[in-house]
Amino acid sequence: MKPVDPRLLKYAAAARGFFILAAAVGVLQTAVVIAFAWFLTDAVTGAIAGRDVGASLIWLLGLALLRGTLIAASDAAGMRAAAKTGTQLRTALVRAIGRLGPGWLAGRNRATLAVTAGHGLEALDTYFARYLPQLVLMVIATPTIVVVMWLNDWPSGLTAIITLPLIPLFMILIGIATRTVQRTQWQTLQRLAARFADTVQGLSTLRLFGRERRAAAQIEATADGYRRETMKVLRFSFLSGFAMELLSSLAVALIAVAVGFRLLAGDMTLEVGLFVLLLAPEAFLPIRQVGVQFHAAAEGVAATEDIFDVLDQAGPAASARRAVHDSGDFPPTAVVSTENPPATAGSPELCVEGLRVRDLPPVSLTASAGSLTLVEGPSGSGKSSLLAALRGAVAFRGTATFAGVDVRDLASAEWVAWAGQAPGLIRGTIAENVALGGIVDDDAIRRALDEAGAEELDPAQELGVQGSGLSGGQAQRVAVARALYRHAADPSRVLMLDEPSSALDAETEARLWKNLRRTADAGAMILLVSHRRSARQYADRIVDLGVWV
Repeated sequence: MKPVDPRLLKYAAAARGFFILAAAVGVLQTAVVIAFAWFLTDAVTGAIAGRDVGASLIWLLGLALLRGTLIAASDAAGMRAAAKTGTQLRTALVRAIGRLGPGWLAGRNRATLAVTAGHGLEALDTYFARYLPQLVLMVIATPTIVVVMWLNDWPSGLTAIITLPLIPLFMILIGIATRTVQRTQWQTLQRLAARFADTVQGLSTLRLFGRERRAAAQIEATADGYRRETMKVLRFSFLSGFAMELLSSLAVALIAVAVGFRLLAGDMTLEVGLFVLLLAPEAFLPIRQVGVQFHAAAEGVAATEDIFDVLDQAGPAASARRAVHDSGDFPPTAVVSTENPPATAGSPELCVEGLRVRDLPPVSLTASAGSLTLVEGPSGSGKSSLLAALRGAVAFRGTATFAGVDVRDLASAEWVAWAGQAPGLIRGTIAENVALGGIVDDDAIRRALDEAGAEELDPAQELGVQGSGLSGGQAQRVAVARALYRHAADPSRVLMLDEPSSALDAETEARLWKNLRRTADAGAMILLVSHRRSARQYADRIVDLGVWV
């Protein structure tokens, strides 16, 4: 676990500005500490000598107020930087997931990502407000104060130089021991969140089979494991704090004892001795604070490491998605029939040539704006896999381009409006499910529902978890309305529908086909997967992926 990961400066611009500000504050704090020690020495020695120390006392009061102001400013700047950095990293994470595509996301636990982007980044408050300022102060203040001590009394400076490296050495040794424990704690928290999310999602099934108590017991066991790991981290934190306090106290004591004996022997003046004694604790203070705050900020550091790993993967995402190459020229096996295909001059085309997912037969097709392309075939022939490949959810061999650009180089959200076989509804109103995080346009949502054959549904109707409150057919039509709503927001997107009528009756299905035909005639490019023969009469192109039996 690095004290400062260079990738933080790369991915979060707010962190770069904060380091500059922290350095400026650190320089001022160092100057204030040295000046405070000097004026305090002057006040004490002046009082002993019977001089007027009024000016020194005023300076002491002003410096004390200035130091408090600098500390408060550093905390405030740290909190603002943590908030801005968290926002920037969350935004970068969402964009990275979009670049990596659904295929990458399908192999990850979304609850774990949510914990990292939520609770994990919230822990950056301590990292920025307390740990980083002390780290910067250690780099600036500690060597500066040691140099001042050396210039005033070289034996004291030499003692500090010899004893100071012992503290970082013990910090490294303890850090090596605690790294595994802290990482285990963070992974346990992620596992707890993932298990809880999975249990809630499958609660109805668990209750149906009478296994809800077992699931609850597993969550309890994971939570207890997280408690134990947290206590281990606390024990190591206390051990680290004790070791650093002990070492720094012994180092300051060595300097104090040496100064005391030399004062008794008359080898140094009171002014120099007192000044050095006042500076000695300040030289060790930033190092001690870095060790203390390091453990408090460890959770935030672990979260950023996970996010950086995702961002690093997203960098070469395009080449990674293109890593699966053709192993040969596959002749297209799909049978394509064309019945009066419309052609729109200058419109983008979806061109698929020899696309092959795993061991499924290769597929070739061309779709253009204003056309409805029907993909049909028996179960297992690769209809859904074709759409998954175009969306970036699975790797494939062959070529697939949209408007001349390889679809593996495109984020699916930028060019696809999609509805799959699982509706994927969430808790909220029907309107919120149709908009799904986008701008809620009541008129556009009403039109999308009507086109999806869901005229009877009220957009204001509240749905429960996973869209409970609707029948299977109604949920499917809401999912189709979501794709239509997204397509209406950007008609250049390809409208991809995977078995949109599987839960519909014949009358509603016919109405949906007619509405899709009108949408295509209006200029939409539609790629429809269906095993229903009734869709054939509305299609411009039919891609048959197998022999019907």
